[in-house]
Amino acid sequence: MPNGAQALLKTLADAGVDVCFTNPGTSEMHFVAALDGEPRLRAVLCLFEGVATGAADGYARMAGKPACTLLHLGCGLGNGLANLHNARKGKVPMLNIVGDHATYHVQYDAQLQSDIETVARNVSPGFVRTTKSTADLCRDATDALAAARGLPGQVATLILPADVSWGEGGTPCAPADVSWSEGGTPCAPAPAPAPQAADDATVQAIAQAIRAGGRTALLLGSTAMREPALLAAARIAAHNGVTLLAETFPTRLERGAGLPAVERIAYLAELASLQLADVKNLILVDAKAPVSFFAYPGKKSYLVPDTCTVHTLATPAQDAVASLERLGAALGASAAQPALQATQRPSRPRGKLSAAKVCKAVGHLLPDNAIIVDEAITSGLMLGVMTAGCPRHDLLTLTGGAIGQGLPSAVGAAVACPQRPVVALIGDGSSMYTIQALWTMAREHLDVTAIIFNNASYSVLNVELERVGADAIGPKAKSQLDLHGPVLDFARLAQGMGVHAARADTAEDFCTALDYALNNPGPHLIEAVVPESLSGAKRRVLPWMLRALPSLPRGIAQALKRKIAP
Repeated sequence: MPNGAQALLKTLADAGVDVCFTNPGTSEMHFVAALDGEPRLRAVLCLFEGVATGAADGYARMAGKPACTLLHLGCGLGNGLANLHNARKGKVPMLNIVGDHATYHVQYDAQLQSDIETVARNVSPGFVRTTKSTADLCRDATDALAAARGLPGQVATLILPADVSWGEGGTPCAPADVSWSEGGTPCAPAPAPAPQAADDATVQAIAQAIRAGGRTALLLGSTAMREPALLAAARIAAHNGVTLLAETFPTRLERGAGLPAVERIAYLAELASLQLADVKNLILVDAKAPVSFFAYPGKKSYLVPDTCTVHTLATPAQDAVASLERLGAALGASAAQPALQATQRPSRPRGKLSAAKVCKAVGHLLPDNAIIVDEAITSGLMLGVMTAGCPRHDLLTLTGGAIGQGLPSAVGAAVACPQRPVVALIGDGSSMYTIQALWTMAREHLDVTAIIFNNASYSVLNVELERVGADAIGPKAKSQLDLHGPVLDFARLAQGMGVHAARADTAEDFCTALDYALNNPGPHLIEAVVPESLSGAKRRVLPWMLRALPSLPRGIAQALKRKIAP
């Protein structure tokens, strides 16, 4: 009979898991050795655990199914924790496999011994299990996959002791709804029933609230930001004058020409409050009511106006599309013609490079069916405006706010969709958290164009330093947010990891580099040398930021395009 690791890999492959993002150590060597015996499972080596977990996140968002990770003990899990947090907040399915010491070795409290389960529960509260024996391993794995694939999706963590991995007597198995390879044995319960739509009472109550008048907004999250749900929501909007809103950081948003335009809730609480100020009814569709990302002295944390009633049409465990369609039918909106985004592109930018001009160049050159990964932070303020009418594309964003997601997520998206170009826009500070992802891009020959905004600053924290009301901001405080001395050279870093790179400080040079990258197989990196997007007085002028945010009314955004990015 196969050992535990061999049986586990066969079980995973039979269950449809075809990629594992790895950063293994000694405890995982039998898993590594077993990889050669399972040709259906692709193993992608990452040089840092945060790259492995972020890549698994990006893969699942685009593939619609979980990948697995392979991490080394509690320390490896700890290194990958930030991007597991992002996956949890995005309700992304993932199977996290963490190696552990042999069961009989734990008692000696060796140097790498730690409480892995306690660490794991922070990011996978719904499923953490340590397999106790080789005979239990494959059943535990199928239970973990069932948990990860549930609605909502989640990170499931399976802890694999070394002696369970090398022990003999493993029995491959897979969920009961999966067809079998020779030798497989069903060992998991049947999958959970399909998610249900909102019930009649909920639909009728929300329809009545909409008919009663006053401004109503649908707040769309997660599964409600794909084409079928967007069209259903847009029909309601067209028929009943409802505003369409999206979560600030969508897990995956389909957008571009021919799709409904959706206004994203602003990051800054002051601006989100303005967006919601006159909303009488806020209807949640696989979303939560908006709250401020942080607490600020003298400011509200819960951003829904006191005069607004919050309704839940669909929870994350319900069918968002079917719920929207039922609401549309109740309102008589099923045949309404939704407003769709017209085809348009910004002109080619010119002159000294700025963050807004980088976004403009992306909109000018973006290819059809691209995947955009946005972790540009303040430098990406104009990205939404500049790409609104571009060819259809998917947008992946920083769902949990833990920076270092962008480059790994681009790796995973490119592995999941090898025929689609991936464009990742990343802040300079963010990129250094997981810069090792460039090496994996080169090793796997991934078609990724990474754009690093080099403004030599944690610009968003300069904004936050003033927003929290801190007094007497002196040179020592400012130096903690400054990346000068030395200024990072991303082009050289990329070349050192095998990625073709270019550096640009004019719009003309940037467009030339981006055009080349998009028309030649990747990976590529373009270092965009730009000034801070929110510097000096601009940080202190709320109306300027109001105009700058891409989620706000189109007329303001168009005026800003002409003013900032000629």
